[in-house]
Amino acid sequence: MIQQTETSRDSIRSSAFIVSVVICVLFSLAFVASGVARFGCGGEVSGIELDEKINPNQAPAASLARLPNIGFVRAEAIVAYREQFKEQNIGSPAFRNPDDLQKIRGIGPKTAQSISQWLRFEFQQESSLESKPTSVRK
Repeated sequence: MIQQTETSRDSIRSSAFIVSVVICVLFSLAFVASGVARFGCGGEVSGIELDEKINPNQAPAASLARLPNIGFVRAEAIVAYREQFKEQNIGSPAFRNPDDLQKIRGIGPKTAQSISQWLRFEFQQESSLESKPTSVRK
């Protein structure tokens, strides 16, 4: 009788272990599938959908991070550079065209070119009387 009870416990433990492993495998597959759907097989963003173009002279880091090959670290660097530039050059935009983003460490010509289609360069010129929006196009 005691041996039968131990066999029954072992059977229950084995079944519980198998169920746990199956659940873990299913969660792992779901996690991998969501990563592949979001980033594609190469680990890069496969398709970015933005409602409108981003102005790097005004956009927050969270918006800039959505651009391909930018990420949060570079987005923070863009914002930091922009803020520092504003302090030193009142009234002038930090970025007038995509090439100006190459001033940020880690952004080279290829990256600047690849994100240019998602950028717009409008800025406010500050004057003592009024502000006028000015568009700069390349």
